[in-house]
Amino acid sequence: MFKAIKLGLGLVTAMLLAGWDGTPRQSTVYTVSNDAEGNAVAVFIQEEDGTLSAGPRVATGGRGTGSGLGNQGALALSEDERFLFVINAGSNDLSSFRVLRSGPKLLGRVPSGGTTPVSLTVHGELLYVLNAGDGGNISGFRVGSDGGLTPLPDSIRPLSGAAVTAPAQVSFSPDGSLLVVTEKATNLIDTYTVDVNGRAHGPIVQSSEGPTPFGFAFDKRGRLFVSEAAAGVPNGSALSSYHVDGAGRLSLQDQQPSRQTAACWVVVTRNGRYAYTSNTGSASITGYRIFKSGNLSLLDSDGVTASAPEGSVLIDMSLSDDSRYLYVLDSQGAVRAYRVGDGGGLSGLGSVPAPAGSTGLLFR
Repeated sequence: MFKAIKLGLGLVTAMLLAGWDGTPRQSTVYTVSNDAEGNAVAVFIQEEDGTLSAGPRVATGGRGTGSGLGNQGALALSEDERFLFVINAGSNDLSSFRVLRSGPKLLGRVPSGGTTPVSLTVHGELLYVLNAGDGGNISGFRVGSDGGLTPLPDSIRPLSGAAVTAPAQVSFSPDGSLLVVTEKATNLIDTYTVDVNGRAHGPIVQSSEGPTPFGFAFDKRGRLFVSEAAAGVPNGSALSSYHVDGAGRLSLQDQQPSRQTAACWVVVTRNGRYAYTSNTGSASITGYRIFKSGNLSLLDSDGVTASAPEGSVLIDMSLSDDSRYLYVLDSQGAVRAYRVGDGGGLSGLGSVPAPAGSTGLLFR
């Protein structure tokens, strides 16, 4: 019996280390071209030293918009990492892919339940998409065992109700009981409770602590960290931390200025000790230390933990699974790599070309 258990554990370990096509798993980074003529997923391979090399590009079957979406979360993985889901903002639909070592394999497309989908989030068998057009909405889907998406009946919910909301991101809380949406144009944050059938209820509409709430991330304790781009006011950005209760009500824990311009995208390290914002208007990355209380402090007094070459427009970010490497999308046509030091500092590892105008960044 002991031998059988040991054999079973060995098989599970082998499956985790291998791709679902039976070949050894390769760590990769994905982005979406957002090309109006034909959207595509661009794949990058992570090398042993954390640098990236170019992999294949795979058509989504849909279209992008060809211009910036002001969003975070354009791609999402199923929890078992067998399937990849991607927005097609120009054709108002979503694409599903099977994840293979040779590159993503397109499985199909479904309408997004609205117009101009900009962000996706997955928890268990549920996927929700944020549609930015016509005031915006969220729409739910079931993820099938084959990677297909089936619309969840009675799951479409409005945002705050304003005519123009300019939403940036939707995401599940870590336990899947809540959904959160940021609205840039209204300075509002929407929360929704999710019932046992996967349907969202709400929204509860609350004011952001700072103007232009944009990207956000949860830490392992379920606290919410939201970037505030401050409408691009020079050196006016900030990062705020919130406690979120079971009903979706937010209470501010702390706010720390970045001393940089247009902090838009946010990631939190796996151990919950550090957060980073990419500052689109100042070609820099700001690192923060996260205390057990949820309070924040800058890693660098001037807010510059790392910088990119002049003219860079830093947008989406993604951390490796072990949070040793940070990858940042430069919308001018590159993905930039950084090593995360023991104290949260960043050191540059170079860049690899990417489609100009791409949106979203996701590590697998």
